[in-house]
Amino acid sequence: MSTPAIQWSDELSTGIPVIDGQHQRIIGYINDLKQARCQQGVAETLGELLDYTLSHFEFEEALMEEAGYDGLEEHKRTHDAFRGRIEAFAARHARGEDISEQVVDLLTQWLYDHIAEDDGSYGPYIRQLQIKRPDEHQTWMQRLLRRFSN
Repeated sequence: MSTPAIQWSDELSTGIPVIDGQHQRIIGYINDLKQARCQQGVAETLGELLDYTLSHFEFEEALMEEAGYDGLEEHKRTHDAFRGRIEAFAARHARGEDISEQVVDLLTQWLYDHIAEDDGSYGPYIRQLQIKRPDEHQTWMQRLLRRFSN
């Protein structure tokens, strides 16, 4: 068994449990992709990874919108640019290219950069809302979780 591409550590934590859980799941998919040995395994894992990453982006954006975070539009642009990159990888894979190693490298680097820079910018804002207005925060967080679990 090969070494995981990424291992969860405290430096990756945003301090927002639902977001950290989603990032941990993305890490699991990245590690599964690294270990996939056949084209079908790569295709299945890549599909799951792409779908989950895109739904994670939607959740993050909805979270920032609910919280009134003023950096939302910039964060969306970052997500949109990355969506384009992963969709291009998916298209290359559909044409039969072996892209798994490139995707693992890209996602590993992106995850560290994204969490440190992009998520690091809104994490403190959301955590502060949790402290200042815990009841309100709990209400809209529950609403978001219901919306995205359906």
